[in-house]
Amino acid sequence: MEKKKILFISQEITPYLPENEMSYIGRYLPQGIQESGKEIRAFMPRFGLINERRNQLHEVIRLSGMNIIIEDTDHSLIIKVASIQSARMQVYFIDNEDYFQRKATTFDKKGHFFPDNDERMIFYCRGVIETVKKLRWSPDIIHCHGWFSSLVPLYIKKAYNVDPLFAHTKVIYSIYNDSFSDEFNPSFKERLKIEKISENDLSMLDKSNYFGISKLAMDYSDAITMGSPVISPELELYANQTGKPFLPYYNKEEYIPSFSDLYDKMLDEGNQS
Repeated sequence: MEKKKILFISQEITPYLPENEMSYIGRYLPQGIQESGKEIRAFMPRFGLINERRNQLHEVIRLSGMNIIIEDTDHSLIIKVASIQSARMQVYFIDNEDYFQRKATTFDKKGHFFPDNDERMIFYCRGVIETVKKLRWSPDIIHCHGWFSSLVPLYIKKAYNVDPLFAHTKVIYSIYNDSFSDEFNPSFKERLKIEKISENDLSMLDKSNYFGISKLAMDYSDAITMGSPVISPELELYANQTGKPFLPYYNKEEYIPSFSDLYDKMLDEGNQS
């Protein structure tokens, strides 16, 4: 019997970035799910503060070379990979010279939100999907962690929903305590639009900020989870109001079996539909 496939799209993964709630789950959840008998792939952005030599990142030439077009401008997609030997797990990195060379993640050294974070997020989310397409790897479930992955549910459900690789894919979005107060560029909605995504598909994006993209992610996901013990009350209320499966926060001893149970339940539902 073919193994079920789980794709993890994370904003942060340790040891490539400092350990916190998100990077810890990004590191150990894929390993736990792989050890339970499922096939996994894990992605994160190749933020410029990641030490490539120490972490032994190398470019995957056969996957690199594509372009992601954002507002009529081509941006080259570079794919890198590294291995976590103790977990027998590979991590794929989405890279681009314009977006991911700076020595920071989403804020500069003075605490200023990068003005092109919306473009960087769009590039990352679309870059992961296009790379998975090139791998010809059809995920049964995609689990997104952090706001930097928040556009994946929209793209999977609207732009790639007729692609055979993603036609039956379920999407889970995990909300963390990672909010920011800045607004995205006024043209953010226009930048989101690609083939098969219309103005109507973005009607739920009432604000181009953290709360807007988080709600948009929940609207197009099949299930929602809490990645932090405390999240925005507004988003927690919204998650409950969607009527979709909504998992509470689980500690380090509980989260792997809890997520594994959620995956199995969603896979069983998919088999019955």
